[in-house]
Amino acid sequence: MTTRGATDLSGILCVDKPAGMTSHDVVAGVRRITGERRVGHAGTLDPMATGVLVVLVGPATRLAPYLTSEDKLYSARVVFGSATDTDDAEGQVITTLPVPQEVADNGFATGKVESLVGTFEQTPPAYSAIKLAGKKAYDLARAGKEVNIAPRTVSILDARLDGIVEGPPVVWNLTVRVSKGFYVRSLARDLGVSLGTAAHLVGLRRLASGKLTTSNARTLDILEDADDVGEKFIPAREVLEIDAMSVSDAIAEKVSSGMQLPSLLVDDDQAGPFAVVARGRVIAIYARSEHSLVPEAVFPGGIT
Repeated sequence: MTTRGATDLSGILCVDKPAGMTSHDVVAGVRRITGERRVGHAGTLDPMATGVLVVLVGPATRLAPYLTSEDKLYSARVVFGSATDTDDAEGQVITTLPVPQEVADNGFATGKVESLVGTFEQTPPAYSAIKLAGKKAYDLARAGKEVNIAPRTVSILDARLDGIVEGPPVVWNLTVRVSKGFYVRSLARDLGVSLGTAAHLVGLRRLASGKLTTSNARTLDILEDADDVGEKFIPAREVLEIDAMSVSDAIAEKVSSGMQLPSLLVDDDQAGPFAVVARGRVIAIYARSEHSLVPEAVFPGGIT
Protein backbone atom coordinates (compact mmCIF):
# COMPACT_ATOMS: atom_id res chain seq x y z
CA MET A 1 0.00 0.00 0.00
CA THR A 2 1.06 3.60 -0.43
CA THR A 3 2.80 5.20 2.54
CA ARG A 4 0.89 8.17 3.86
CA GLY A 5 2.29 11.46 5.10
CA ALA A 6 2.86 12.26 8.73
CA THR A 7 -0.20 14.53 8.93
CA ASP A 8 -2.34 12.90 6.26
CA LEU A 9 -4.40 10.57 8.43
CA SER A 10 -6.56 11.27 11.45
CA GLY A 11 -8.96 8.77 12.94
CA ILE A 12 -9.81 5.94 15.31
CA LEU A 13 -9.05 2.29 14.64
CA CYS A 14 -10.45 -0.66 16.55
CA VAL A 15 -7.74 -3.31 16.47
CA ASP A 16 -8.19 -6.95 17.46
CA LYS A 17 -4.96 -7.40 19.41
CA PRO A 18 -3.42 -10.86 19.18
CA ALA A 19 -1.88 -12.67 22.14
CA GLY A 20 1.84 -12.17 22.60
CA MET A 21 1.94 -8.54 21.52
CA THR A 22 2.09 -5.55 23.83
CA SER A 23 -0.19 -2.59 23.21
CA HIS A 24 2.94 -0.68 22.20
CA ASP A 25 3.72 -3.40 19.63
CA VAL A 26 0.30 -2.80 18.08
CA VAL A 27 0.93 0.95 17.99
CA ALA A 28 4.27 0.32 16.26
CA GLY A 29 2.51 -1.90 13.73
CA VAL A 30 -0.06 0.80 12.94
CA ARG A 31 2.74 3.35 12.55
CA ARG A 32 4.41 1.07 10.02
CA ILE A 33 1.17 0.36 8.14
CA THR A 34 0.04 3.98 7.93
CA GLY A 35 3.34 5.84 7.75
CA GLU A 36 1.90 8.12 10.43
CA ARG A 37 4.21 8.97 13.33
CA ARG A 38 1.53 10.13 15.74
CA VAL A 39 -0.17 6.93 16.89
CA GLY A 40 -1.35 6.07 20.39
CA HIS A 41 -3.87 3.85 22.16
CA ALA A 42 -6.58 4.16 24.78
CA GLY A 43 -6.75 1.40 27.39
CA THR A 44 -3.72 -0.89 27.67
CA LEU A 45 -4.01 -4.65 27.15
CA ASP A 46 -1.45 -7.03 28.66
CA PRO A 47 0.58 -9.16 26.21
CA MET A 48 -1.41 -12.30 27.09
CA ALA A 49 -4.75 -10.61 26.40
CA THR A 50 -6.55 -10.38 23.06
CA GLY A 51 -9.39 -8.30 21.72
CA VAL A 52 -10.45 -4.68 21.42
CA LEU A 53 -7.63 -2.13 21.50
CA VAL A 54 -8.60 1.42 20.55
CA VAL A 55 -5.81 2.96 18.46
CA LEU A 56 -5.68 6.68 17.64
CA VAL A 57 -3.98 7.92 14.49
CA GLY A 58 -2.67 11.41 13.69
CA PRO A 59 -4.33 14.42 15.38
CA ALA A 60 -6.95 12.00 16.73
CA THR A 61 -4.40 11.02 19.40
CA ARG A 62 -5.62 14.14 21.22
CA LEU A 63 -8.96 12.36 21.75
CA ALA A 64 -7.39 9.92 24.24
CA PRO A 65 -8.63 11.78 27.36
CA TYR A 66 -12.19 11.47 26.06
CA LEU A 67 -11.97 7.72 25.39
CA THR A 68 -10.46 6.29 28.57
CA SER A 69 -13.44 6.59 30.90
CA GLU A 70 -15.71 4.00 29.30
CA ASP A 71 -16.50 0.67 30.91
CA LYS A 72 -15.01 -2.47 29.38
CA LEU A 73 -16.31 -5.99 28.83
CA TYR A 74 -14.05 -9.02 29.26
CA SER A 75 -14.18 -12.77 28.87
CA ALA A 76 -11.80 -14.31 31.40
CA ARG A 77 -10.48 -17.69 32.50
CA VAL A 78 -9.43 -18.10 36.14
CA VAL A 79 -7.53 -21.19 37.32
CA PHE A 80 -7.57 -22.18 40.99
CA GLY A 81 -4.87 -23.77 43.12
CA SER A 82 -1.89 -21.61 42.26
CA ALA A 83 -0.87 -17.94 42.32
CA THR A 84 1.81 -16.21 40.26
CA ASP A 85 3.90 -13.10 40.82
CA THR A 86 2.15 -11.34 37.92
CA ASP A 87 -1.34 -12.67 38.80
CA ASP A 88 -1.54 -14.27 35.34
CA ALA A 89 -0.06 -17.13 33.34
CA GLU A 90 2.88 -14.99 32.21
CA GLY A 91 4.43 -15.06 35.68
CA GLN A 92 6.18 -17.53 37.96
CA VAL A 93 4.16 -19.67 40.36
CA ILE A 94 4.74 -18.41 43.90
CA THR A 95 2.02 -20.27 45.83
CA THR A 96 0.11 -23.54 45.51
CA LEU A 97 -2.83 -24.38 47.77
CA PRO A 98 -5.57 -27.00 47.95
CA VAL A 99 -8.84 -26.02 46.27
CA PRO A 100 -12.02 -26.39 48.37
CA GLN A 101 -14.45 -28.88 46.84
CA GLU A 102 -17.20 -26.27 46.57
CA VAL A 103 -15.15 -24.27 44.03
CA ALA A 104 -15.93 -26.98 41.45
CA ASP A 105 -19.66 -26.75 42.13
CA ASN A 106 -21.54 -24.88 39.41
CA GLY A 107 -24.25 -23.53 41.72
CA PHE A 108 -21.73 -22.23 44.24
CA ALA A 109 -19.59 -20.66 41.50
CA THR A 110 -22.60 -19.00 39.87
CA GLY A 111 -23.61 -17.37 43.13
CA LYS A 112 -20.07 -16.26 43.88
CA VAL A 113 -19.62 -14.61 40.48
CA GLU A 114 -22.97 -12.84 40.66
CA SER A 115 -22.07 -11.51 44.11
CA LEU A 116 -19.04 -9.73 42.66
CA VAL A 117 -21.17 -6.92 41.24
CA GLY A 118 -20.60 -3.67 43.12
CA THR A 119 -18.09 -0.95 43.94
CA PHE A 120 -15.07 -1.74 46.09
CA GLU A 121 -11.35 -1.11 46.67
CA GLN A 122 -8.95 -3.09 44.48
CA THR A 123 -5.16 -3.29 44.68
CA PRO A 124 -3.56 -3.35 41.21
CA PRO A 125 -0.97 -6.02 40.41
CA ALA A 126 2.66 -5.35 41.36
CA TYR A 127 3.53 -6.05 37.72
CA SER A 128 1.63 -3.12 36.22
CA ALA A 129 2.48 0.11 34.42
CA ILE A 130 1.38 2.26 37.34
CA LYS A 131 4.10 4.77 38.25
CA LEU A 132 5.52 4.92 41.75
CA ALA A 133 7.94 7.78 42.45
CA GLY A 134 8.43 8.20 38.71
CA LYS A 135 9.12 4.52 38.00
CA LYS A 136 6.78 1.88 36.59
CA ALA A 137 5.71 -0.70 39.14
CA TYR A 138 6.74 -3.63 36.95
CA ASP A 139 10.29 -2.29 36.66
CA LEU A 140 10.52 -2.14 40.46
CA ALA A 141 9.03 -5.62 40.79
CA ARG A 142 11.46 -7.09 38.26
CA ALA A 143 14.34 -5.51 40.17
CA GLY A 144 13.19 -7.35 43.28
CA LYS A 145 12.11 -4.19 45.08
CA GLU A 146 9.06 -3.92 47.28
CA VAL A 147 6.03 -2.59 45.45
CA ASN A 148 3.24 -0.96 47.43
CA ILE A 149 0.39 0.30 45.26
CA ALA A 150 -2.50 2.03 46.98
CA PRO A 151 -5.93 0.43 46.43
CA ARG A 152 -8.27 2.27 44.11
CA THR A 153 -12.04 2.39 43.86
CA VAL A 154 -13.39 0.27 40.99
CA SER A 155 -16.69 -1.31 40.01
CA ILE A 156 -17.95 -4.54 38.53
CA LEU A 157 -21.09 -3.54 36.65
CA ASP A 158 -22.13 -7.03 35.58
CA ALA A 159 -20.73 -10.52 36.05
CA ARG A 160 -21.77 -13.99 34.98
CA LEU A 161 -20.33 -17.49 35.07
CA ASP A 162 -20.08 -19.04 31.60
CA GLY A 163 -18.91 -22.46 32.72
CA ILE A 164 -16.59 -24.55 34.88
CA VAL A 165 -13.80 -26.97 34.08
CA GLU A 166 -13.90 -29.27 37.09
CA GLY A 167 -10.26 -30.20 36.65
CA PRO A 168 -7.99 -30.57 38.31
CA PRO A 169 -7.18 -27.77 38.05
CA VAL A 170 -10.56 -26.10 38.46
CA VAL A 171 -11.13 -23.29 35.95
CA TRP A 172 -13.92 -20.71 35.92
CA ASN A 173 -14.93 -19.08 32.64
CA LEU A 174 -16.61 -15.76 33.31
CA THR A 175 -17.69 -12.53 31.65
CA VAL A 176 -17.40 -9.21 33.49
CA ARG A 177 -18.23 -5.62 32.64
CA VAL A 178 -15.98 -3.33 34.66
CA SER A 179 -15.13 0.31 35.24
CA LYS A 180 -12.08 2.32 34.26
CA GLY A 181 -8.89 1.25 36.04
CA PHE A 182 -10.07 -2.28 36.77
CA TYR A 183 -7.53 -5.13 36.68
CA VAL A 184 -8.99 -8.54 35.82
CA ARG A 185 -5.70 -10.07 37.01
CA SER A 186 -6.41 -8.63 40.45
CA LEU A 187 -9.92 -10.06 40.32
CA ALA A 188 -8.50 -13.55 39.68
CA ARG A 189 -5.99 -13.17 42.52
CA ASP A 190 -8.62 -11.90 44.95
CA LEU A 191 -11.10 -14.63 44.00
CA GLY A 192 -8.57 -17.22 45.09
CA VAL A 193 -7.95 -15.48 48.40
CA SER A 194 -11.66 -15.07 49.11
CA LEU A 195 -12.23 -18.80 48.52
CA GLY A 196 -9.40 -19.92 50.79
CA THR A 197 -7.09 -20.95 47.99
CA ALA A 198 -4.92 -19.35 45.29
CA ALA A 199 -5.82 -18.35 41.73
CA HIS A 200 -4.52 -16.53 38.68
CA LEU A 201 -5.69 -15.45 35.24
CA VAL A 202 -5.00 -17.84 32.34
CA GLY A 203 -7.01 -16.20 29.58
CA LEU A 204 -8.41 -12.75 28.82
CA ARG A 205 -10.22 -11.28 25.85
CA ARG A 206 -11.59 -7.73 25.77
CA LEU A 207 -14.97 -7.94 24.10
CA ALA A 208 -15.81 -4.25 24.26
CA SER A 209 -14.37 -0.88 25.21
CA GLY A 210 -17.11 1.70 25.51
CA LYS A 211 -19.10 1.60 22.28
CA LEU A 212 -16.50 -0.43 20.38
CA THR A 213 -16.82 -4.21 20.30
CA THR A 214 -15.07 -7.13 18.65
CA SER A 215 -17.53 -6.74 15.75
CA ASN A 216 -15.78 -3.42 14.97
CA ALA A 217 -12.27 -4.83 15.43
CA ARG A 218 -9.84 -5.54 12.60
CA THR A 219 -6.61 -7.51 12.79
CA LEU A 220 -3.30 -5.94 11.85
CA ASP A 221 -3.20 -8.24 8.81
CA ILE A 222 -6.49 -6.80 7.55
CA LEU A 223 -5.20 -3.25 8.06
CA GLU A 224 -1.97 -4.21 6.30
CA ASP A 225 -3.86 -5.48 3.25
CA ALA A 226 -6.26 -2.52 3.05
CA ASP A 227 -5.89 -0.32 -0.04
CA ASP A 228 -6.82 2.68 2.14
CA VAL A 229 -6.53 2.15 5.89
CA GLY A 230 -8.49 5.37 6.39
CA GLU A 231 -11.58 3.46 5.27
CA LYS A 232 -11.23 1.35 8.41
CA PHE A 233 -11.57 4.34 10.74
CA ILE A 234 -14.50 4.26 13.17
CA PRO A 235 -16.48 7.55 13.06
CA ALA A 236 -15.32 9.54 16.08
CA ARG A 237 -18.79 10.95 16.74
CA GLU A 238 -20.02 7.37 17.27
CA VAL A 239 -17.23 6.48 19.71
CA LEU A 240 -16.82 9.51 21.97
CA GLU A 241 -18.68 9.18 25.27
CA ILE A 242 -19.34 12.92 25.52
CA ASP A 243 -22.16 15.16 24.35
CA ALA A 244 -22.01 16.30 20.74
CA MET A 245 -23.23 19.51 19.15
CA SER A 246 -23.63 19.99 15.42
CA VAL A 247 -22.77 23.43 14.07
CA SER A 248 -23.24 25.33 10.84
CA ASP A 249 -20.44 26.08 8.40
CA ALA A 250 -20.32 29.66 9.71
CA ILE A 251 -19.75 28.52 13.29
CA ALA A 252 -17.35 25.80 12.10
CA GLU A 253 -15.18 28.55 10.63
CA LYS A 254 -15.02 30.25 14.03
CA VAL A 255 -14.18 26.91 15.65
CA SER A 256 -11.30 26.33 13.25
CA SER A 257 -9.82 29.59 14.50
CA GLY A 258 -10.15 28.51 18.12
CA MET A 259 -12.72 31.16 18.96
CA GLN A 260 -14.95 30.97 22.01
CA LEU A 261 -18.63 30.16 21.40
CA PRO A 262 -21.78 31.30 23.19
CA SER A 263 -22.93 28.84 25.84
CA LEU A 264 -26.50 29.06 24.53
CA LEU A 265 -25.48 26.60 21.81
CA VAL A 266 -25.89 23.78 24.35
CA ASP A 267 -28.53 23.00 26.97
CA ASP A 268 -28.00 24.29 30.50
CA ASP A 269 -28.07 20.77 31.93
CA GLN A 270 -25.19 19.60 29.74
CA ALA A 271 -21.94 19.85 31.68
CA GLY A 272 -19.57 19.09 28.83
CA PRO A 273 -17.07 18.62 27.39
CA PHE A 274 -18.64 18.66 23.94
CA ALA A 275 -17.60 17.18 20.61
CA VAL A 276 -18.20 19.85 17.97
CA VAL A 277 -19.41 18.23 14.74
CA ALA A 278 -19.59 19.82 11.29
CA ARG A 279 -20.57 17.93 8.14
CA GLY A 280 -20.30 14.64 10.01
CA ARG A 281 -16.74 15.21 11.25
CA VAL A 282 -15.50 16.06 14.74
CA ILE A 283 -13.71 19.40 14.39
CA ALA A 284 -13.06 20.25 18.04
CA ILE A 285 -13.63 19.49 21.69
CA TYR A 286 -15.09 22.40 23.69
CA ALA A 287 -15.68 22.83 27.43
CA ARG A 288 -17.79 25.20 29.50
CA SER A 289 -16.29 28.27 31.09
CA GLU A 290 -18.24 30.69 33.25
CA HIS A 291 -19.93 32.53 30.39
CA SER A 292 -19.00 30.72 27.17
CA LEU A 293 -17.68 27.57 25.51
CA VAL A 294 -13.91 27.39 25.10
CA PRO A 295 -11.79 25.04 22.96
CA GLU A 296 -9.80 22.22 24.55
CA ALA A 297 -8.67 20.72 21.25
CA VAL A 298 -9.24 21.88 17.66
CA PHE A 299 -8.93 19.67 14.56
CA PRO A 300 -8.85 21.98 11.50
CA GLY A 301 -9.12 19.09 9.03
CA GLY A 302 -11.70 17.30 11.13
CA ILE A 303 -11.72 13.69 12.30
CA THR A 304 -13.83 11.15 10.49
